[in-house]
Amino acid sequence: MTTQQRQQAQEAWDAIAAGYDEFVSPTHAHVSKAALDAADLRPGMRFLDVAAGAGALSLPAARLGAEVVATDISPDMVERLAANVKEEGLSNVEARVMDGHALELENDSFDVSGSQYGVMFFPDLPQALGEIVRVTEPGGRVFIVVYGNPKEVEFLGFFLRAMRAVIPDFEGLPLDPTPLPFQVSDPQKLRQRLQEAGLEGVRVETVAEELEFHSGRQLWDWLMNSNPIPGTLVSDTTEEQRAAAREVLDEMLRERSGGSGLAVLTSPVHIGIGTK
Repeated sequence: MTTQQRQQAQEAWDAIAAGYDEFVSPTHAHVSKAALDAADLRPGMRFLDVAAGAGALSLPAARLGAEVVATDISPDMVERLAANVKEEGLSNVEARVMDGHALELENDSFDVSGSQYGVMFFPDLPQALGEIVRVTEPGGRVFIVVYGNPKEVEFLGFFLRAMRAVIPDFEGLPLDPTPLPFQVSDPQKLRQRLQEAGLEGVRVETVAEELEFHSGRQLWDWLMNSNPIPGTLVSDTTEEQRAAAREVLDEMLRERSGGSGLAVLTSPVHIGIGTK
C-alpha cells in the first residue's frame, strides 16, 4: 500500500470503530468459535490475529488460553480492542497497530495465524497471505474467514432490496469487477490463494452465519458499521431516503420473523485453512 492508501484505510476504519465494536463484533461469536475449533487452537499456543478489529477473534482465542498478538491498521480499532481486553481482565493479548501487508513481526513466530473478515478487504491479498505465512512457524496452521457467494448473503440482499424500494435506480454493490470483500467468495479461488501462499493440506469448511435483528434500525446500524463500503453506497442519499429504507427493512424483517419480532438472516461463510 502507498502511504496515502494506508492513511485512507486507517481513516475509513477509524470512522466506524466505535460502531463496529458496539454493533458488529458481538454478532461474530459463532463463526469465531468455528474458526478456532477448525484451527485446533489450544492453551499456550502463540496466535496471531491480522486485521483484528475490536477483537471478535482475539478475545475468544485469549479466553482459550492462547498467547495472542492482535494487529489492525486502524488505531481506533486497536484502542477498542485494548479496552475490551482490559475490561475482561485478560493478560495474554498484545494489541498493535500494523499494516497486514507488511507485518512488523519475525519469521516463524506463531503456532496459529488467522484473519476473520479482515484480509478479504486487502487490495493485495496474495501479499497479505504471504506475510501471514511468513510469520507462522513450520507446521503451524493458517486460516482466513470470508463471506461466500454475495448473492446468498442475506443482509446484503435485504439492504439492496430496501434501497431499491426507495430509489429504483440505486446501483448498489457493483459485482464486476468483484468487490474486495468477495474476492475469494468462491471456495476454489480461496483454496487456490492459500496454496499459492505456500500452505499444504488446504481445506475449506463452510458454515452458516446467522444474524438476528429485531428492527430495520438495528440492521441498518450493523450494515453501516460492518465496513466502510455501505456508507459510501448511501453517501449521495438524503436522510429522508435512508429513513424510508429503514422502514422498508422493518417490514421485511417483520415478514421474515413471522411475527416473532426477531428475524434471522443467514450467510455462507468459508473458513479456509492450511499448514505451513
